[in-house]
Amino acid sequence: MFKRRIPLFILAFVGTLLIVSVFIPPMENLGEDFTLFFDIIAVFAFFLGGGNLVRIHFGKLRRRKKDWGFSIVTLVAFFFMLTIGLLKVSSVGGVWNIPLLGIGDPAAIAASPTTEGSWFQETFNYVINPLQSTMYALLAFFVASASYRAFRAKNREATLLLLAAFIILLGRTPFGMELTRWVPESFSVLQIPNMAIWIMNSPNLAGQRAILIGIGLGVVSMSLRLILGIERSYLGEDRG
Repeated sequence: MFKRRIPLFILAFVGTLLIVSVFIPPMENLGEDFTLFFDIIAVFAFFLGGGNLVRIHFGKLRRRKKDWGFSIVTLVAFFFMLTIGLLKVSSVGGVWNIPLLGIGDPAAIAASPTTEGSWFQETFNYVINPLQSTMYALLAFFVASASYRAFRAKNREATLLLLAAFIILLGRTPFGMELTRWVPESFSVLQIPNMAIWIMNSPNLAGQRAILIGIGLGVVSMSLRLILGIERSYLGEDRG
């Protein structure tokens, strides 16, 4: 009983306190203070996340599950980045610095892992960044394929979506600029680049704000459900 009531009480108390602190000036710094506690909790979340990653992939290796070779790559990369980050391994001008092992400048233990010459930063720049670029390049083909299927003019809404997408894509190319250059300045809104800008700044922006308002209302409703103890899924309960 207490295992369920204590988390509910803590959540209701902290949630109500933070809401009240917004409207009472002497308590407005409470939000910043609680952010520090959030950072502490996030640190433990990193440990749990890393431990869970290692546990899952070691399990795949032990049972030789499908694509277990990818688990080897994941674990090697994980421990390599963890090691060079914790040891603050760096090399500048042929001089090695591993302060935790007593190699190089001992003061480098306080240096950021992203300083110049850091293996951690170099690995990020020359491995992670190229991999991300490759992934985005491959995603472009999937996006194009999905767009072709989604933008078929099956109904009125799909036709409007197809037309707007075509205008925006054409308005971002030199061909689109040249295509309507003959339109006089008095009707410049009919030029394809200007039409693309109008679509992005008016209908698109209105849709984005509507989505953000909906998200905001959802966050408020879910927060109230949590504070009032109606939503208890985080306790492992499916019903309120």
